Amino acid sequence: QAQLVESGGGSVQAGGSLRLSCAASGYSTRSYCMGWFRQAPGKLREGIATINTDGSTTFADSVKGRFAISKDNAKNSVYLQMNSLKPEDTAMYYCAADGYHCGVDLVARFLYLGLGTQVTVSS
Repeated sequence: QAQLVESGGGSVQAGGSLRLSCAASGYSTRSYCMGWFRQAPGKLREGIATINTDGSTTFADSVKGRFAISKDNAKNSVYLQMNSLKPEDTAMYYCAADGYHCGVDLVARFLYLGLGTQVTVSS
C-alpha cells in the first residue's frame, strides 16, 4: 500500500532546529515531485518546499534561508531541515507527493500526503 510517513517533529525553543523525514513507499522519489506543507490550527495549508525529480527546489518566502529540502533516492526518503525556527513555524507538517505537478504554490494540493508530524516552537 502506497504511503508517506513523516517523522522528526517535536517541541523546540525559538532559534532551534529540527529535521523532518518522510519515508515513501509505493512512490519513487525519482519519479514524483516531493514536498512539504504545513497547517496551523484555524489557518489554511501553507506550501513550504518542494524538490522535483531533477533535484530542483522551491521554497515559500516565509522559510527561505532557514529551511532546506533534500532527498535520498536510494532510501526513497525526503527531508526538511528547519533552522532558526520561530514560534510562527508551529504547525502540523505534512509530506506530499505528486506525479504531475510541482512547486511550492501547488504542494498543499498534491494528490498524495502523509498523516503529518507536529512541530511546536516556543518563544
